[in-house]
Amino acid sequence: MLAEDGRSLSEVQDIFVQEPPSDSPMHYGSRILFLPDGTLAITTGEHSRAPERERAQDPQATWGKVIRINPDGSIPPDNPHAEDRAGHPAVWTLGHRNPQGAALDARGQLWIVEHGARGGDELNLIRRGANYGWPVVSYGVEYSGAPIGSGEPRGEGFEEPVYYWDPVIAPSGLAFYEGSMFDGWSGDLLIGSLNPGGLVRLRQGEDGRITGEERLLGEIGRLRDVEVLEDGALLLLIDDPRGGILRVTPG
Repeated sequence: MLAEDGRSLSEVQDIFVQEPPSDSPMHYGSRILFLPDGTLAITTGEHSRAPERERAQDPQATWGKVIRINPDGSIPPDNPHAEDRAGHPAVWTLGHRNPQGAALDARGQLWIVEHGARGGDELNLIRRGANYGWPVVSYGVEYSGAPIGSGEPRGEGFEEPVYYWDPVIAPSGLAFYEGSMFDGWSGDLLIGSLNPGGLVRLRQGEDGRITGEERLLGEIGRLRDVEVLEDGALLLLIDDPRGGILRVTPG
């Protein structure tokens, strides 16, 4: 529980623990948000190192997944593996690398952004039980320049990203703009960039396809998260040794 002054926690309990454990210091995700039905979605990374990252394709492991649980840690009965032993019961989707942004659109659909390697950052619309391909397929390559997995950007049985970046933006933080302060932005996606930095705005058509991209505020550097306030202004969390939260309005 959070204290009334917001300065301390009490009665802390684990409701989800990633399995199996890992000593890797990299690629843990992780974004947490409530879905419209009251369940909790958690994005997890695949811990980066080969061969550990292959667990993103292992339905029994919780690495490189979108996890869906109830707020008390129990398993929703409609999870893909809630009633069988073919996969971990908490797994909702698999085949993710390092998802560091998650948000719901106006229809309550879950979207995530995740880091690729050298190229291949992705925007994905999350669908129950879908496989998003990592590390078998990717629009990027290894940092050495070698191919990843099959060496192909797509393959049968794998969900295509709605949008991808090459070169990367290192996406962290995602929000849908539903305010009126920024004229013409309604329904657009806002994404924080760690490299090269700033805010990325994606314009979305009525059919859900991305119709344009705009780079903004590159001078602020690494942007860890973005939120839309009730009045339509933006809150931007700066990833910097000095830190900082900016409130942004038009002009």
